[in-house]
Parts: sequence; structure tokens; C-alpha cells
Amino acid sequence: MFTTPHHAPGLRSTERRASDPRSAGRLAMAALCGLVLAWAAEPAAAQGKLEAQYEASLAGIPVGRGAWNIDIGDDVFAAAASGGTTGLLKSFAGGSGTGASQGRVINGALVATGYQASTTTSKKTEEIRITLDKGNVKDFAIVPEPPVDADRIVVTDAHRRGVWDPMTASLVRVPGTGDVLSPDACHGSAAVFDGRMRYELKLDFKRMETVKAEKGYHGPVVVCSLFFVPVAGYIPDRPVIKYLAAQRNIEIAFAPVAGTRVLVPFWLKVPTPLGPAMLEATSFITSAQPPRVAKTQ
Repeated sequence: MFTTPHHAPGLRSTERRASDPRSAGRLAMAALCGLVLAWAAEPAAAQGKLEAQYEASLAGIPVGRGAWNIDIGDDVFAAAASGGTTGLLKSFAGGSGTGASQGRVINGALVATGYQASTTTSKKTEEIRITLDKGNVKDFAIVPEPPVDADRIVVTDAHRRGVWDPMTASLVRVPGTGDVLSPDACHGSAAVFDGRMRYELKLDFKRMETVKAEKGYHGPVVVCSLFFVPVAGYIPDRPVIKYLAAQRNIEIAFAPVAGTRVLVPFWLKVPTPLGPAMLEATSFITSAQPPRVAKTQ
């Protein structure tokens, strides 16, 4: 989970090799789409709701669409995302996926208790489930169980303590009472476990911009550099891992959830050999929710 200045978002790895530019582009897009299913928040100052639609593109060509809904209540929260490939990419690398997390709101903090994800391609469907307790993984499962690869760096029990699931690792909470859209939002890092990989995501302030969704939000965003640091659960010689770990030009822009001090990714840009891979909100509708009034006798 991203906290400011302590924690950050999530990223799924892919096991496919990049043997040519087209493959490299697909891998980068897979990582890009994985990132949108992986971000999280710390203490929320109020209750809010977000309904967003995203479009993924590669070198300006649409290749995917997704949706993301977040609901922060008085004592519980829930987040859910879904998406799939479209257009040219769907013709040779079709796929779809869903992700969800839920948990409690304790002293304003979003404390995840569960995470579920499902991905489907022409070859298989994979389900991931993680149960957490105060940042520690109680149990997890991948169905079907993946084969053991001797080249994969082992994830130990220690790697599964003090972590965030990918979904609850994609919101940024800015503490204090000042402007929520400030450089402080980009002073964070996070330990993430996605059921297979353990990695760190780090942010650094880049600049301020103004965005306008086709529907909904029109206003400022804070743009951060994003750095991916693999820790365990990955195969070191996989090109996509090397590529993402070496990148210094990945950028992510955050917009606010109304009524809270929580920021959500509005767009994400990843350079690839075929041009920029981008995930951007086309609809970003957010509203503050009134606090629950205690019943009186």
C-alpha cells in the first residue's frame, strides 16, 4: 500500500519472454494492465466513492479497457477492478481479468483482510486468493497450482510479512491538512505480495499537470516517477523483469477521491520498444459520502 511517505502500489509479473519488439510490447502492456489492478491506501480522512473507466493503448492504438470501483465507508471498504484486451491485441493475445480487495477501516486506515484475482486467456484461467491480518499474509493460493521452477527466487515467510495486496496497494493517502495534491504524495514506497511475487514500488515527485476525463474529473493531478524493484518470486533472467526493473521513465498521475485525502491513479505511462504504453481514465466520477449518523433510541 502506498502511504506517504511510507508505502506504494502493485504490479503483476508475467512469465512470457520478449523475443521480439511485438512481444516486448505485449509484455509491457501486460505489466501496465497489472498495475491498474494493484494500488492501495492508508488512513482516509472521510468517506468517498469512485467509479472509473480506463483505456489502455500502445503507441496510440487502443488495446484494452477496464473499470475500477472504490467504496470507502465508515468502518469497511471495498475495491473492485475488471478489464480485458480489445482491438488488435485481442486478435493475438486476448485476455481478461478481475481483481478485488476488502477490509476494515480502523482509525481511518484501510486495513485489507482479503484479495482475490482471476485472469483468463485462450490457454487457461488462473485464480489467486490472499488472506491478510494486519499486513501479514495468513494464507494464499493459486489455482491451478503453478509448476515449481528451480530458477525462481523463493518467497519466504519473512517476505509475506508487512506487505500489501496489489489492489489495496494502489491508493495514495496524503497526511496532514494541507493541499492533498502536493509533492508529498510522491514520497512513498510499498512492499507488495501478489500471490506469486514480492516486490517494492517506489515513487518520486515529477511535476503537476491538469487533466480532463471525457466524463467526470477535470482538474490537477500530481505526477510521480514509478520504480519497480523485484525482491522474490521471480525468475531473474526473464526479459520483462529486467526491462521493468531498469526503467527510469515510468510515470503515474494521481487524482483525488472527493471527500478524502486519498489519491487514485488517473493515468500510467510505460515506455516500450513500440512506443508508450498508456493506461488512462476516460471516465472518473467521484463523490464524497456523508458520514453515517449514529442511531438514537
